[in-house]
Amino acid sequence: MKKENTAIIITSIVAGAVILIALLAMFVFVPMSSSTSNTVTVQGTSTIHVLPDRVAVYFDIQTNGTTSAEANDANTVVYNQLKASLIALGFNESQIGTQSYSIYPNTIYSNGRTSTDGYIASHSIKLEFSANDTSKLSSVIDAGANAGAGISTIDFELSTASQNYYKAQALELASQDAKTKADAVAAGFGKSAGNLVSVSVNDFNYYPWPVYSASASGSSGTANEAKAAVMNLAPTTQDVSASVSAIYKLI
Repeated sequence: MKKENTAIIITSIVAGAVILIALLAMFVFVPMSSSTSNTVTVQGTSTIHVLPDRVAVYFDIQTNGTTSAEANDANTVVYNQLKASLIALGFNESQIGTQSYSIYPNTIYSNGRTSTDGYIASHSIKLEFSANDTSKLSSVIDAGANAGAGISTIDFELSTASQNYYKAQALELASQDAKTKADAVAAGFGKSAGNLVSVSVNDFNYYPWPVYSASASGSSGTANEAKAAVMNLAPTTQDVSASVSAIYKLI
C-alpha cells in the first residue's frame, strides 16, 4: 500500500472519530445540561414522635482461664445459667441472642514490658422483649447478676417492623414538605412547580434510646445501679427524622 493511501485512511479514521465524539456530546451533554435548567432544588424534612415498642438488655460475660479452652468453658457455664434463668422468667430462646464472642490473650503491660497471663473469653448477649413488659426488668437484671453476667446497656428500641413503618411515614412527610417548598418558591417567581426531575433520600435518623449504660456510669456497672436506672421506667415518645432532596421543573 502506498504511503499516500495509508495517510488518507488514517486521516479518515481520525475524522470519523471526531464526528462520532461530537454526535455523542450532542446526545449526552446537551440533555443533561438542559435537564437541570429552569429548575428548583429543595430540601424536604420531617420529624415524627414515636413510642419505642421494644426493650433490649445487653449482658456482658467475661471469664478467665489459663488456656483458651478453659476460658471458653467458664464462659459457657455462666451463659447456660443466664439462659436458663431467663427462660424460667418466661422468655424463649429466640429472644436471647449472641451479639459478639471472642477469646484473646490476657495481655499485661508493666514497666514498659508486655506479658500474657492466660486468656479472656468475652461474650455479649442481647435479650429483647416488648416495651409493655418493663416490669420484668428488675428480675432480668437479677438473673444476670446471679449468673455472673454484667449489664452493659439497657435501651428502648424500635422493632424492625416499626422501623420500616416509621421510615415510610417520615420519608412521605419529608417528600410532601419538599413539594410544598417547591410550590412556594415557584410561586415567588411567578411560576409553578412542574414535573419532578429527580429525588434522593438524604437521611433517615433512628437510634436506640439508652436507659442505662455501665460505661456512662463511670464504673463496670452493678445490678443495683441498673435496677435504680429502670425503676418505675416507662417509654416516652422520641423523635425520628428524615430528609429528601428534590428537583422540580419550573413552568
